Amino acid sequence: MGLFLAMQYPVEIDGVTLPDPLNESSSDVPKINELISHEADLLGLEKIDMARGVNSDMSGGEKKRMETLQLVALKPQIAILDELDSGVDVDGLKIVSSRIEKATIEDDLGVLVITHYSRLLEELKPDHVHIFVNGRIVDSGPAELAHELEKTGYEKWTTSLETSVSLGGL
Repeated sequence: MGLFLAMQYPVEIDGVTLPDPLNESSSDVPKINELISHEADLLGLEKIDMARGVNSDMSGGEKKRMETLQLVALKPQIAILDELDSGVDVDGLKIVSSRIEKATIEDDLGVLVITHYSRLLEELKPDHVHIFVNGRIVDSGPAELAHELEKTGYEKWTTSLETSVSLGGL
């Protein structure tokens, strides 16, 4: 179907219920409603009133679960997940990550995850890691690269960036 963006701070949309846009995306409304109910149970959202506005009056973790439900229901080809681990407790992160990991297998979902912490990479197993400094990719490699960054900090990459910038100006 396309591209899905999960933002660091999901927006509250009063007056639009979760089923509204999902039902618009399908001609089989009963099937979508069944999917919503099933996924809500899997994500621990069974107690959420689906008749209230999207993300309205929800905790950070509930919002991330709700975004995951939307992601799974819409079945995009690619998902960009901006700080999926922000505002989510450890248990919530495991639930959300597990469901996203499952979607990568079942639905052939491509995922780009933006994070500042390698904790998320314990749950979602990346194929590649890219380190950005000042809007530029300064290094790429396997998941171990994120663990190295977590241990050593950005100094290695900021020092090499400063050197290349000053050399480039000569």
